[in-house]
Amino acid sequence: MVDGTNTADRLRALWDFDDLDTTERRLREQLARETDDAGRAEVLTQLARVEGLRGDVEAGERLIEEAATRAGDDPAARARIDLERGRLRRSSGDPEAALPLFASAFETSLGSGRSFIAADAAHMAALAAPDRADLLAWTERGIELAQADDGARYWLGPLLNNLGWERYEHGEYEAALEAFERALRARERDASDHEAIAIARYAVGKALRALGRSAEAVPLLEQAVAWTRRDGAPDGWFHEELAEEYAALGRADDAREQARLAVPLLLEADPSFAEDGDRAARLDSLAGE
Repeated sequence: MVDGTNTADRLRALWDFDDLDTTERRLREQLARETDDAGRAEVLTQLARVEGLRGDVEAGERLIEEAATRAGDDPAARARIDLERGRLRRSSGDPEAALPLFASAFETSLGSGRSFIAADAAHMAALAAPDRADLLAWTERGIELAQADDGARYWLGPLLNNLGWERYEHGEYEAALEAFERALRARERDASDHEAIAIARYAVGKALRALGRSAEAVPLLEQAVAWTRRDGAPDGWFHEELAEEYAALGRADDAREQARLAVPLLLEADPSFAEDGDRAARLDSLAGE
């Protein structure tokens, strides 16, 4: 998926998170176009992120070091260096070392008006936080920034989604639903991002079912499943949730159909599914097998 939803970050539109080779090619072409070392340093940090996503932390670190030699005092380059170095630390299993880097990236970018990078840094700091209080504090910090600054608006959906799942996993279903509904509204502002909207509908549906409101959830899940069929991207999680929603309403035949669609997709996409005996048994039961 090409992420061109934000114009506040000049390099974001070069990213296709589903195609890292194409992303690398675009970034290297951009590197050749840069006219100063600070700009080159920014692009090098993005190449480091590509390597991190590929799992090659050492290659990412080498690119970050090269970026650091070029960045000088440029705040955008320094913020990106801290942000991407922090991502590499977290990817290598050291969130404790990553957190101060994310905090530094947040402060540097916020102080220099790079709100997109600041919101990204807040989002990453929440993921690296040592406890729930810090996770919630960083998430709320990012949400406040994304609500207040158009340059960071892209991050409102992801941050609210993360907040919703944090609430959901702690059994705070009303608060989770509020966050998920806000995330859905944020996602719907970019009507072209069908996948993000479908995922947001799925999350709202999960919270509604947890609150005993499956009748409200079904239309959202049906829309999410319809999107996967139109785009040729079947999703076992969507079918699984819709099966549960139908079952909660006593629609056994519809639940059976969705469960039968979910099982092979989940076996293919989710390695943990086969190991989750209760979950697999539940879907087999709904499927009548």
